[in-house]
Amino acid sequence: MSKIELDKENILIYQKNRDPYLMIDYANEIIPGKSAKGYKDLGTDDWFFKVHWENDPNMPGMLQIESLVQMCALSILTLPGNKGKVMYLASANNLKFIKKVTPNTRLYLNTKIISFKRGLALCYGEGLIDNQIVCKADFNLILPDEINKLKPTSTTKTE
Repeated sequence: MSKIELDKENILIYQKNRDPYLMIDYANEIIPGKSAKGYKDLGTDDWFFKVHWENDPNMPGMLQIESLVQMCALSILTLPGNKGKVMYLASANNLKFIKKVTPNTRLYLNTKIISFKRGLALCYGEGLIDNQIVCKADFNLILPDEINKLKPTSTTKTE
């Protein structure tokens, strides 16, 4: 498949998160079913910097992971038939927070799909600032629409 590039307006077509919880600004290289790369520009006015922490603003670790999850989800949501569907984070492992993520920086997000079968995606992502990894994680995403197709239908016996 060919590469896809999405600005914020077009990201909103593919996935359901909205401001202030949209944690990605631009996807510059999506290979559907394989990987997604892009970034989040972090300004001093971002809501989480105002509350985390006074005199030491930094992006909460779980929002860093959420940025990776949202970016990676675009790899699945850009596959034919998935536009606008909901994806959920099912689990996250091996989380590493290496360096504080502070205002007035660009958090680059590099993600890849290790495996995607039957609505379950095994994923990896890392966040970088100034070419240095600041966070990384392994995580699982689920696409409920696909999982629901696999559920057995109940049959009622009639006598």
